[in-house]
Amino acid sequence: MHSQLFRPYALKPPLKWAGGKRWLVPHLAPILSAHPGRRLVEPFCGGLAVALGFAPERVLLNDGNPHLINFYSWLKRGLKISGPMENDEDRFYENRERFNKLLRTGGQESSEAASLFYYLNRTAFNGLCRFNRRGEFNVPFGRYPRINYRRDFSPYKELFERWDFLSGDFEKVPLRPADFVYADPPYDVEFTQYAKEKFGWEEQERAAEWCSRHPGPVVLSNQATDAIVRLYERLGFNLRFVDAPRRISCTGDRTPAKEVIASKNLG
Repeated sequence: MHSQLFRPYALKPPLKWAGGKRWLVPHLAPILSAHPGRRLVEPFCGGLAVALGFAPERVLLNDGNPHLINFYSWLKRGLKISGPMENDEDRFYENRERFNKLLRTGGQESSEAASLFYYLNRTAFNGLCRFNRRGEFNVPFGRYPRINYRRDFSPYKELFERWDFLSGDFEKVPLRPADFVYADPPYDVEFTQYAKEKFGWEEQERAAEWCSRHPGPVVLSNQATDAIVRLYERLGFNLRFVDAPRRISCTGDRTPAKEVIASKNLG
């Protein structure tokens, strides 16, 4: 954690994000800090827990959710939210409809869309980001007792000015041979529709195979399902297992969920 490239950083992820990896940062720290001077590339950047956990100088962040990347792009410009943000059910559905209208009418890259995306993320049920087949945000009201909203995101501007953001399929991310790739694809579980397009088993295989072809250092993290473990083993990754801070409630025994950290080319 004391190398020139990877160092602790004060800024926390600006969004609530399902499957966020702040808890995994200490497990990744020895790996990442052993590779200073490399550009960090995340093809599934999500809530930015890892990138903000280490704050490298050079970062390329991609996600298949264009509304997420639009929000980060406006943070890069010093986003300040002036519109109303209230923990109120009527206000929530009004803002959700306004956000979806922007998506239908070509306003999806506006600062208003970014501001509404933040509001919906903070106010919706469990911080979920889910879209229907028409591409409309459809998560219901969250019913939290209290929500602290942030309006001024200017502290992120200086750091994000040095970072590049993309939105698209992970295979289109322009990798360089020396890049350090950290990939955190959507979990191998039933619900994977964080964007309009579903992320299913075919995408899991494609992501793992794409990562396995990279000549530089690669780390993947995923829920350690039997299928994922077999896939990563078949592709020659080295596997390590850690307990995730969540429980497998569907089994009734509340056992800790297992996470797999798969690596290649760490040298």
